[in-house]
Amino acid sequence: MSMTRRDILGGMAGLGALALPGLVRADTGAAHVVVIGGGFGGATAARCLRRWNEGMRITLIEPAERFVTCPFSNLYLGGLRDWDSITHGYGDLRAAGIEIVHAVAQDVDGAARRVVLEDGTALSYDRLVLSPGIDFRWDALEGYDEAAAELALHAWKAGPQTQALKAQLEAMEDGGRFVMSITDGAFRCPPGPYERASMVAHYLKTHKPASKILLLDSKESFSKQGLFQQGWAALYGEMIEWVGQVDDGQVIRVDAQAREVETAFGQIHKADVLNVVPPQKAGWIAERAGVTDASGWVPVRGNSFESTQVAHIHVVGDATIAAPMPKSGFCANAQAKVAAAAISADLAGHEPPAASFINTCYSLVGPDWGISVAGVYRAEDDAIVEIAESGGVSPIDADAAFRKAEAVYGAGWYAAISADIWGTA
Repeated sequence: MSMTRRDILGGMAGLGALALPGLVRADTGAAHVVVIGGGFGGATAARCLRRWNEGMRITLIEPAERFVTCPFSNLYLGGLRDWDSITHGYGDLRAAGIEIVHAVAQDVDGAARRVVLEDGTALSYDRLVLSPGIDFRWDALEGYDEAAAELALHAWKAGPQTQALKAQLEAMEDGGRFVMSITDGAFRCPPGPYERASMVAHYLKTHKPASKILLLDSKESFSKQGLFQQGWAALYGEMIEWVGQVDDGQVIRVDAQAREVETAFGQIHKADVLNVVPPQKAGWIAERAGVTDASGWVPVRGNSFESTQVAHIHVVGDATIAAPMPKSGFCANAQAKVAAAAISADLAGHEPPAASFINTCYSLVGPDWGISVAGVYRAEDDAIVEIAESGGVSPIDADAAFRKAEAVYGAGWYAAISADIWGTA
């Protein structure tokens, strides 16, 4: 995969990598679109709907007044980013004419096209965009429920848990052991656990070099595995140990109080800091809206991201079944633009434009050691397909200058997409 192609992908990040032939501004009259969720998917959808529809009423419902991104939260754990740099407000979206409601959306009535807020307020909509993110399957891993998650942190929703995990690392004595349990199945950001291990290793190497990291993985392989392990060996020596499923890496029980986990073959592992990446599903409001299936995720139509189960509800981001697209912030941004284009076209009485997407997942192994995986996709009928020979991963034989450039590209991607969505870099 050439440097030139990667430069092109990086430059397209702020533009959302979405082709919208023929769509300039839609005549959608006084339609009302409600968006639930102010992250990479929801805020992008609101922004694009505003750009493309002058007369449309757009209401964005998001409980948090400031949104903390999961992308780059691992860098905060590693000491390479401060908290404010991964936190974004909604002032720029409000200034663009989007109504921002800081409240919890409690229920969705798809038949009546109505959203009910926690205080009982009801909002009618012509179209609804759901970007609910993820929730956790609290009954899927023995011993790991909401109470346990306050001790053995997941930090898989950026916010107070991220800050608490950093505090645990800071409090751990040199020579301690950081243990991470990694789920199998679908989960937010496939490279995320391994970037987190890298950033924790960077912090420990800098401040507590006698410490160790143990990764207990329920899978047999992981995204960018060769690249991560090459970087770990070069930067951290034997600090990081990864154990896959066949070698007894699958955690079946958590004792959060004792900071212990048990694997499938009965091995007990004790941690000084225990981080659990638990089984996941779509954010709970998706189930309330009736758009999830038996998997706990949301099936959608690839050309519009409209729910296959409830008409006039479009779902974007991590909550969706959109494979081969991964559950990433970049994908949520691109999917939201497709959904906004489809809504705009539909309300104006037109066919939606053909949908195409790109995704690049940047990961940092060390401050000057970046790696990435890229993919290019298009919608075919209701499905999404990856375009053959269009993506790939960073070359395994790249030199230090290339790795440093990838780290710079990752930072550039984050600045560009933050400005594109929230108006802040």
